[in-house]
Amino acid sequence: MATDTVSMDQIVSLCRRRGFVFPSSEIYGGLGSTYDYGHYGVLLKNNIKARWFEAMILERDDIVALDSAVILHPRVWEASGHVEGFTDPLVDCRTCKLRFRADKLEDSQCGRKPSKHPGGTPECDLTEPRQFNLMFETTVGPVQEAGAKAYLRPETAQGIFINFKNVLQLARRRPPFGIAQVGKSFRNEITPGNFLFRVREFEQMEMEFFVPPADAERWYRYWIDERLGWYLRYGLRRSRLRVREHGPEERSHYSQGTSDLEYLYPIGWSELEGVANRGDFDLTRHSEFSTTKLEYVGPEGDRYVPYVIEPAVSLERIIVALLVDAYDEEVVGERERTVLRFHPQVAPVTAAILPLIAKHDGMVAKARSLYEELRKRHAVEYDDNGAIGRRYRRQDEIGTPWAFTIDEQTLADDTVTVRDRDSLAQERLPITGVRAWLDDALEREWQTPKGD
Repeated sequence: MATDTVSMDQIVSLCRRRGFVFPSSEIYGGLGSTYDYGHYGVLLKNNIKARWFEAMILERDDIVALDSAVILHPRVWEASGHVEGFTDPLVDCRTCKLRFRADKLEDSQCGRKPSKHPGGTPECDLTEPRQFNLMFETTVGPVQEAGAKAYLRPETAQGIFINFKNVLQLARRRPPFGIAQVGKSFRNEITPGNFLFRVREFEQMEMEFFVPPADAERWYRYWIDERLGWYLRYGLRRSRLRVREHGPEERSHYSQGTSDLEYLYPIGWSELEGVANRGDFDLTRHSEFSTTKLEYVGPEGDRYVPYVIEPAVSLERIIVALLVDAYDEEVVGERERTVLRFHPQVAPVTAAILPLIAKHDGMVAKARSLYEELRKRHAVEYDDNGAIGRRYRRQDEIGTPWAFTIDEQTLADDTVTVRDRDSLAQERLPITGVRAWLDDALEREWQTPKGD
C-alpha cells in the first residue's frame, strides 16, 4: 500500500478526471469557489445525505424532519444577530489590489512576487480593517427599495427555530426532541478556497435538539459522541479524527459549550462538524422579535424555554474528508492502481456488471439481464467499454466495492465472478444468488483496510 498522505491537488485531479466535481461556469472562465457535481458526485452526495437522514431520523423516534425556505423574513436575521454581527474584518492592499481577512493575514499570501504575508514587505500598503457582512442580499419583488431587502440564508438553523412552535404542536413532541434538515446555505466568503472546504454556496445538515435546561450538558456530551461514532461507522479512520473543545474566548457569546469534530485534511487539522450548546438564546430572541412565545408548557403547567444542542456540518466538508480518507495508490501486478476505498453504503456505485467480451452476444445478454435485475434495488453500473483490466481500474477509481463479471463459464454453468475492490479476491456465485449476496454484503460490518 502506498504512502498514507494525499494532497488536495490529487483529490481535485481525481474528481475532475472521474466526473465527481468540476468548476462551475467553466466555459465562461469559471466563478471563484463555485463547483458543479457530475454523475458520481451527485450519487456520493445523495448517499451521504441518506446515511445522515437514517441516523438522525429513520433510526430514532425523537427527531423529525423539516425543509424550511431559503429566503426568510428579514427580521429573522435581525433576531438571530446575523445582520449586526455576521461579519469579517477586511483589509485591502492598495498595491496588489487583493482583499484579505484582517484576522487571518498569517494564513494569506500577497499577490506580488516573491509572495509574502500581507503587510510583510514595505511595498504592501494595507487599508484599515472594516467590517463586511457575509450574507448575500437579494430583493423580494420587482422594485429595489429598502423595504424589499432580503437575504439568502447563511445557515439552515434559523428556519428550524422559527418553526419550533409548529413542530411542538403538530408533531405532538415534548423535550427532549429534535428537528433536522438538509438544505443549501450561502455565505459571501471573502477568502474561500481549498477546493470544496470553503465555498460560498454549500449544503448544510443541521439538527436542533431541544432539551430541558438542566439536561443540556448531558445531551451536549451525548451528541459529540454520537456524531463522532457516525464518522467512524462510515469509514473515517480514528487517527484522522479528534474532538477539540473551544475555549471561552472562542465561543459565541450565547454558547454554553462548543466542540469541533476535526479531521486531518491535507491543509491540516480543520473543522469537519461543530456541536454546540446554544442555550436558550435563539428561541428567546425570536420570541422577543416576533412577540410569539416559543416555550414548552408541560401537562402539569410547568413551562420553560428549552436549551438547544446543535450538531451542524457542511456536506462539502464530509465529501472532502471521505475522498481524502478513501484515496489510495498501490502497485498491483507491476501496475499502479488508484482506488477510493469508500464504505460500501457511501460509494457512488455499489457494483459494476461487466461482460468479459463486450461483443459476445451471450455474455452481453446475461450481463444486461443481471444489470436490469440489480438496478431496481441498487446503484449499479453496466460497463462494456475497453479491456476488462481497464474497466476494473475505472471502477476502482470511483470507489465501486464489487464487480460481477460474466464470462465463458457463466454460459456453461450460470455462475459469475465477483471481485472485491479492497482485497482483489475473487469468488464465483450462482447468477441467481447475486442479488441476495449483494443485499447481505451491504449489511456486513465494514472497516477500511487502511487501518486505524
